[in-house]
Amino acid sequence: MVEYLPIFLFAAVCLLLMLGYPVAFTLAGTALAFAVGGILAGNFDPDFLSALPGRLFGTINNATLIAVPLFILMGVILEKSKVAEELLGSMAKVFGGLRGGLGISVVVVGMLLAASTGIVGATVVTMGLLSLPSMLRNGYSPSLAAGTICATGTLGQIIPPSIALVLLGDVMSNAYQRAQLSMDIFNPKTVSVGDLFMGALLPGLLLVALYIAYLLIYAMLKPESAPVANTERIAGHEIRNSLLPPLILITVVLGSILAGAATPTEAAGVGAIGALILAIVKRQMNLTMLSEAVTNTMKITGMVFMILIGAAVFSLVFRGFGGEELIQGFFLNMPGGVMGATFVVMVAIFLLGFILDFIEITFVVVPIVGPILLAMGLDPVWLGIMIALNLQTSFLTPPFGFALFYLRGVAPESLPTSAIYRGVIPFIIIQLLVLTSLWLWPSLATWLPSVVNR
Repeated sequence: MVEYLPIFLFAAVCLLLMLGYPVAFTLAGTALAFAVGGILAGNFDPDFLSALPGRLFGTINNATLIAVPLFILMGVILEKSKVAEELLGSMAKVFGGLRGGLGISVVVVGMLLAASTGIVGATVVTMGLLSLPSMLRNGYSPSLAAGTICATGTLGQIIPPSIALVLLGDVMSNAYQRAQLSMDIFNPKTVSVGDLFMGALLPGLLLVALYIAYLLIYAMLKPESAPVANTERIAGHEIRNSLLPPLILITVVLGSILAGAATPTEAAGVGAIGALILAIVKRQMNLTMLSEAVTNTMKITGMVFMILIGAAVFSLVFRGFGGEELIQGFFLNMPGGVMGATFVVMVAIFLLGFILDFIEITFVVVPIVGPILLAMGLDPVWLGIMIALNLQTSFLTPPFGFALFYLRGVAPESLPTSAIYRGVIPFIIIQLLVLTSLWLWPSLATWLPSVVNR
């Protein structure tokens, strides 16, 4: 029974989180309670806890994580400056003459918002408030409208510069170094957040292309459910004024990272300042809105870092109980070798995505399984993108997908929950197709980083 204490610890954390207790305090409190019990029973070495201050100090000194509040601030400013509203209006006029054109405009704007905010909840809520009434008013099928908005909102999980990829990149970097040290490689290679950004670019754009293709095919087969929404012509200067500024901002931020001219942290700083300048130039920002943006950024950042601290305590206690050796032995004895182990991990992460947010999974699950899988020979960029896509899919999947809850919270009561569930099913199939393609052809994620880093 003693050797299964790590499993009991993990199960206890999941149970308490499902009951609604705060994530950060649940992770740290449960772990410390198990540690105290283990010390009293003689099953836990208290010296493990002495490493905790050094871990927390290392987290505070981690320059990569400075990108998190800066990218959040960039996204919140763009959200409050009504850039999304202007973009959606312009794109609706550009594509409005097509059957399914309004849905395509939602996907395009959602992609740009994903590249700007990187926060799934913010994108789903924003697109739900702005585009859902318009789609329903123009005769769109309720399920198609809801599914398009939910799926587009989750692009913030995979389209760089994503907050999820920043956090995942930092965790994968540590996991990769630990994996190499466990193999007696004392001059380890590194994997950066920029590598994950490059690796996510092709799968993310493939998802967007398949979403648009599905909308066009749906509109051809059922024109009454995705009608022509608008035949109003749009002047070139309107497109330029609404589309060019955010495109320049995204290009500068993402391009500087991909070109190696700036680290993600430096690019995030440029993005935050650029978003503020853009909001001021558009006269959509005042001191009250700026104060709200900074306050929201502090709240989200405080939540992220508290979870990070709680996860550090959890992983330390989990390792102290021998959890890493237990899982490693389980993986090594599993049929199918490394790919069999990876498949089991992917299924587990998919199911955990129903009850845990990507932050908890990134900080709790990935540090446990990541070093073991990487030591078995997996590419860290491929594994990171597989995890990100997997979580994106679980956020869409009924009945517990987070994106469904976000949309349900802002959708009118006239839109039944069953319509939301039906609407996301085709997009889940698209997600699974891309996930399967990435499984079969890892170069979808690894090719671009290998070319850029050559």
